Amino acid sequence: MTLQQLEYVMAVFRFRHFAKAAEYCGVTQPTLSSMIQKLEEELGVKIFDRRKQPILPTPAGKLIIDQAWKVLTEARE
Repeated sequence: MTLQQLEYVMAVFRFRHFAKAAEYCGVTQPTLSSMIQKLEEELGVKIFDRRKQPILPTPAGKLIIDQAWKVLTEARE
């Protein structure tokens, strides 16, 4: 798990869209998607339900997003 992956997760959560989040982060959509997918594989859970638009977090994803926010806030300080 990297801070960059957490930034991508937070961007998708904020924009509710992978392409818009990728544009905001300055990366391609496939790059952002693959980095989030690697994180999901590492954690063994899906963070986002990709079957719906707008993209929403899964119940486990919401917990991960809450923790990611705390980690990124602390890292910035």
